[in-house]
Formats: sequence, structure tokens, C-alpha cells
Amino acid sequence: MESTFNMKEFFKNMKKRLPLIIAMTVAFAAIAAAVSYLWMKPVYEASTQILVNKAPANAQEFSMQDIDTNLQLISTYNVIIKSPAILTEVINELGLNETVQSLNERIEVSSIEDSQVVTLEVEDESMQQAVLIANTTAKVFEQEIRNLMRVDNVSILAPAMMAASPEPVKPDPLFNMAVGAIIGFMLGTGLAIVLDQLNTTVRTEEDIDELLGLQVLGIVSPVGDLGKTDKSSKHTDRMELDENVESDSVKTAARPKVGSTY
Repeated sequence: MESTFNMKEFFKNMKKRLPLIIAMTVAFAAIAAAVSYLWMKPVYEASTQILVNKAPANAQEFSMQDIDTNLQLISTYNVIIKSPAILTEVINELGLNETVQSLNERIEVSSIEDSQVVTLEVEDESMQQAVLIANTTAKVFEQEIRNLMRVDNVSILAPAMMAASPEPVKPDPLFNMAVGAIIGFMLGTGLAIVLDQLNTTVRTEEDIDELLGLQVLGIVSPVGDLGKTDKSSKHTDRMELDENVESDSVKTAARPKVGSTY
């Protein structure tokens, strides 16, 4: 017989395995919290803004063509900021004990479309170090771009500042705990389904029909304790026997004597 999915039976089995699912969900959420608070180091972020729009000495010479030129250069500037030509100078100036590649991975450069502002973001385990790297990178870029591109249209719009009480951007314990809880719930549900599928106990008449292909003709109802049943039966039989004996005694006493002498 072809097996069909029974939604009611599925939820019934899931309800039976609910403690397992809850335990897996709580366990994975706790593991995510422990990893976030105890093992993962906090990462801070500092950002500085660079303006690509150096106004010429004579304001009348500044035109829309200059703005279009600056916008076209921004994509190139985004690449140059993270190039070895800039980052090598930053590492040497700050005396950083890392490579250009490792520093490149901690720097993010972005700009909004049709905007002349470039945002430079730096991540580090120390907020003070992140601010220092961001400002130094912006300063080196402003100096080196004159030699690399033969232009002078870059200025620092907003340098990175040290916050009074900086908050780390990584890790996010609540987010990690939510992800851990979802993973635990999914694994718990999957494990509950597997355990239910491995259970080959015949529980319903449909199981007999499905597994053996036999039609159920009757059902034996559950009976009580056999010991109690036997004692009750013996007690009833004994009471009936005593009643029969008493009845026979009464009949014998009431029967007249035949052949007696007076």
C-alpha cells in the first residue's frame, strides 16, 4: 500500500518529541552565547569621509564638467585607497606588524551613487587603533593622490573620532543566539523525525495493513490485572459454593424421616 503523509500524525509525533526539540534549541542558543561572550574578541569600527571636490582658486572656473570629472574618478579612487601604494605607507608610518593584505581585509571603501563623498571604514580590535588607521589612511591618500593622478581634488571631510564609550560592531550576541536557536530547532526537529522513522513498533491498525498487507478482523480490548481478576473469580466461586452448601443443609433438615420408631 502506498504510504501517504499524515499531518495529524506528524504533529502528534512532534509533540511527543517536544522535550528533545526544546533541549536542542536551548543548547545551541547557549553555545552561541558562550562563543560570542567568551571566545570571540570584540571588533570596533572607525570611519572617515573624504570629499572629492577640491574647488579651484577662482570660483568662476568651477563648472559642472569638473563635478562630472570628480564623479568619474571616485571609482578609481576607491581602488587606489586600498592599493599597496597607500597601505604600505600607512604600515610604515604607524609601525604596524601586519601585511598589506591583512590590512586591506580590514578596510572598506564605499560611496553613494552620484555623490562626491567617499567613506573609509576600518575595523580593529582596538577602537583607538581603528581611528588611527582610518585617519592615517585618509591623510596618506590625500598626499599621494597628487603624485599618482596629478590632481588636487581630495580633502578630508570628516576625520574619524574616538567615541566616549565605543560599542563593538562584532560580534552580535543576540543575532548569534537567534541563529543558534534556529539551527538547534531544525536539528532537533530532524532528529525527532529520524527517531520516529526508526521506530518500527506496530501502533495502529493502519500499520498492520501497511506493513503486512493483512486486513484487521478484530481488536482485543485491554484487560485489567490478571492477579486481581483471578482472586475475584476465586472469591466469587467460593461464595457460590458456600451458598450451595447452606441450601443443601436446609433441604436436608426439612426432609421428613421415613421408618422411624415412636
